[in-house]
Amino acid sequence: MSTRLNWLRAGVLGANDGIISTAGLVVGVAGATTDRPAILAAGVAGLLAGSMSMAAGEYVSVSSQRDSERAALEEERRELAEDPEAELQELTELLAARGLTRDVAREAAVQLTERDALRAHARVELGIEPDELANPWHAALASLVAFTVGALLPLLAIVLPEPSRRVPVTVAAVLLALTLCGWVSARLGEAPAPRAILRNVAGGALAMAVTYAVGTWMGSG
Repeated sequence: MSTRLNWLRAGVLGANDGIISTAGLVVGVAGATTDRPAILAAGVAGLLAGSMSMAAGEYVSVSSQRDSERAALEEERRELAEDPEAELQELTELLAARGLTRDVAREAAVQLTERDALRAHARVELGIEPDELANPWHAALASLVAFTVGALLPLLAIVLPEPSRRVPVTVAAVLLALTLCGWVSARLGEAPAPRAILRNVAGGALAMAVTYAVGTWMGSG
């Protein structure tokens, strides 16, 4: 459940990034020109660049994490082979530190070691589940999809309406979507929803206001 919640939280944050960055981009371009193909081209370029950047960044980050976990597991495997008694004592101490009595901790350590010493140390000492190491490809794909889904909302909202309604429709759609993202992220993190929603909406509104002002200024020049 914890792993699923982490992935869902990452998906919400990825979609949130897609919404804000693409909305800022297309609203800024819409401030400079009413040409639909130009706005669409800018939006699509921003969507592709952002989604690929998110995917690449997530792949590198999770790959580094998995490499570190593998290195830690290999070091633990070496220590178990070289000095199993010391590792048994270490596991006993770790279990005792979690509230078990010394005798119970020793018995538990012995049983866990007999069953699967590496798994026991990975879980108790390292906090790693050996069979569930993070997959960088899954992380990259999830980020790419989440960002793309989020970016599609402002992109469609800016190109579908008539020119006079593009910006108001986009702003309304984006602020509504950011409200939903803020609420979901707050629920997943068990945090106060109003504060999360306010931060989300304020950040998105500021991004669109700044880029629209700059776009309008450049378009008028």
